[in-house]
Amino acid sequence: MSFLPEPKRTEEEQKLVTNIKEQLPALEKLLTEASGQWGYEDPIYRFYHQSFKVYDVQKVTRRVLENLQSLAPHLSMNKWFMQIVSSGTGKEFTPKDNDDWTNITRPIVEAFFHAHYMLEMVCKYGAQLSGAVTRIPTGWGSVLYLFNLR
Repeated sequence: MSFLPEPKRTEEEQKLVTNIKEQLPALEKLLTEASGQWGYEDPIYRFYHQSFKVYDVQKVTRRVLENLQSLAPHLSMNKWFMQIVSSGTGKEFTPKDNDDWTNITRPIVEAFFHAHYMLEMVCKYGAQLSGAVTRIPTGWGSVLYLFNLR
């Protein structure tokens, strides 16, 4: 839930849209990388293949997080999102992980999926919107929640 008064939320939302539009080419490039064979297909395959290479997707997750945060560095990001990302990054493989594979690696994949989703919504609505809106599409609503503007 946002604690900003309505005029301030609208102003912050407008700034966010402006920043997304300015960074949209780089964000779309990152989304393409994070959606391709090596950024998306292979890491998820590695989860099911029980390969330590699933740990590599943490790099993409961190890059996405850094790019998202750069859109509004003065705003804190949604605590649930940050908790999910924190639980799924900073992990290093040990052979013992194989004994409890899904419990150990699912947070890595979950963090990637949430980061990927947010990046996808930022790109989609960054291309469509021109500023703050009164009727909020659900995907854009997720982005607003990401930055605690909803």
